[in-house]
Amino acid sequence: MKTKIFSIILLGVLSVSCADMLEENPKSIAVETFYNTSAEVGAALNAIYPCFHWLDIMGYYWALNESSSDMVNGRGSYAILSTYVGLDITNISRIKGVWSATYRAIRNANICIQRIPEGKELTDAQKKTFIGEAYFMRAFCYLQLVRNWGGIPIRTEKNMSEMEVPRASEAEVWNLILEDLLLARDNLTDVPRLEGAPVAGSANALLTEVYLWLKKYDEALSAAKAVIQSGKFGLVEISVPDDFDSKLFGINVAASPEKVFYFKYTRLLQGNAIPPLAHHASSPYLHGYGWMGQYTETTNPIIRDWDSEDLRYSYNWYTNSNAPSATSLLNKKFQDREATTNGGANDMPYYRYAEILLWYAEVEARVNGVTAAAVDALNQVRRRAYGKPSKETSEIDFSTSDFANVNAFIDRVVLERGYETVFEGKRWYDLKRLGISVQQIKAVKGLDVQEKHYLWPIPDNETNYNLAIDPVKDQNPGY
Repeated sequence: MKTKIFSIILLGVLSVSCADMLEENPKSIAVETFYNTSAEVGAALNAIYPCFHWLDIMGYYWALNESSSDMVNGRGSYAILSTYVGLDITNISRIKGVWSATYRAIRNANICIQRIPEGKELTDAQKKTFIGEAYFMRAFCYLQLVRNWGGIPIRTEKNMSEMEVPRASEAEVWNLILEDLLLARDNLTDVPRLEGAPVAGSANALLTEVYLWLKKYDEALSAAKAVIQSGKFGLVEISVPDDFDSKLFGINVAASPEKVFYFKYTRLLQGNAIPPLAHHASSPYLHGYGWMGQYTETTNPIIRDWDSEDLRYSYNWYTNSNAPSATSLLNKKFQDREATTNGGANDMPYYRYAEILLWYAEVEARVNGVTAAAVDALNQVRRRAYGKPSKETSEIDFSTSDFANVNAFIDRVVLERGYETVFEGKRWYDLKRLGISVQQIKAVKGLDVQEKHYLWPIPDNETNYNLAIDPVKDQNPGY
C-alpha cells in the first residue's frame, strides 16, 4: 500500500504543467531521493511520458508539422503553416509549449538516469533496463528538438540544475542522441516494462531514423534489419478498410505486432488531441467534438493520383459539409465514436512496422541498389494496402525491372510512405530529411518555402531565463 501511495504522489508531483519547466529547480522535488524499488522507479519513468500527452505535444506539435505537409492544409490558426512563411504570434506561442514540454520530459529522464544506479533494492538487470528506457526517451526528446530548432541547449544529468546553458551545435546534439540510443539499445530487452514502453526494437527503430537524417546509410540498414530480423513485429493484415480502425488505429487496439513504439492514451487523463484537430464537430467520428484544424483537397496531385483501390484511401478520407470547400476531405485515421470529451482514446503509434519496412527498402537501395529484398519490403506494405496477404506474391507487386534507377525506386518508396503515414505527423520531416521540400511544395501547391519556415524560433521563455543565449544573435533565421 505504501508503494502504491508513493507512486501516486510521485506521478502527481512530476506530472505538473510542462509549461513552467524552465522556472523550476530540479532539486526542489524531495521525492527524488526515493529511487530504491522497482515500483518507485517505474513511477519515475512514467513521469517522463505525461508531457507527451499534453496538447502541446501530441496536439500542437503534430498540427504544426502536419499542416506543413504537401498532402495536407492547415485551417484557421494553422492555415499560415500551409503558406510556408514561418510562424505567426499564435503559433510561436504554441511552440513555446512544445519546447517546455520536451525539456520537462528530458529533465525527468535525467533524474532517472542519475538516480537509478543508486537504487538499493534493484537488481543489476532491473537497473539496466530502467536506465535503457530513460536514455531512449531522452534521445527521442532531443530528436524532436534538433529537427525543429537546430542546435539547442543540451541538458543532461550532469548539468540539469544549470539555467545558463548555451546552444550546442547540431552535430553535438546528434552525437548525444546516438550515444543515448546505443546505450538504450544495449540495455533494453524485448519485453516492455508496460504497454507503450520502449523495447530493444524501439531503440533500433529510432536509430534507423537518426542514421537516415545523418545519411549514415550502412548503419541505418543495420538498425532496420535488426528490427525486422528480431521476429518481434509484423504487419497487421487487412481485408477491408475498416480493419485499419479495428486492428491498428482504433480505440480498442491496446497492442498489436505493428506497434514498434507508441504512446498510450486514456480518457481518464488527457485524451489524444489529434482526433479533435482532424474532425469537425458535426462528423460522427468524435462523438460531436472536433476543431477541424487540417484537411486536404481532391485537387491536390498526390490525393488526386492516389489509387482508389488502395484501401488506405477509402479508410483515410471522408467528406463533410462544413469543410472549407466542396472538394475538401477530412481524415478519419484517428476516430473515437465514444468520446466523452474533446480528445480521443486512440493510442498514437509513433513507429510502426510498416515504416521500418519502407525505411529498410530505402536504405537497402541506397547501399546495395534496387535489390529483390528492397522491392519485397516495399511490396509487403503495398500488398497489405490492397487487402492482400503481405507475405504472398501478388499481381500488384513491383519488380526490380519496374525502376529505371535507384532514385526512381526511392521516389516510389517515399510516396508509399506518404500514403502509409498520412496524418501521423511524418510527411514534413520526410521532405526536410530528403532535401526535397522546396521542389515538392512548389510542384504540389505552387508555393515557395521561405528559409524561416525550416526552423522554429528559440522561445522567449528560454531566452528570458537563460542568459547564455542571446535573444537576437543566437536566434534562428527570420525571427
